[in-house]
Amino acid sequence: MLFQLIKMAAVLTAAIILGNWFLSEVKAARAQHKPWYSPYLTFPCLIILLLAVGLPLAVWYWRNG
Repeated sequence: MLFQLIKMAAVLTAAIILGNWFLSEVKAARAQHKPWYSPYLTFPCLIILLLAVGLPLAVWYWRNG
């Protein structure tokens, strides 16, 4: 039970850090008057997109492979 809580806390902490990193990129792009899509081309967003696409594909592959 305690180990599961520690794992959940680690994932939640990583999500918070990644989300704050992306939000800081959005704020910096707005301050520099860059196009609306420029924060989506930064490293934190690419990590988020790879996780959003890669994790479901990996789970599907391991369950059906």
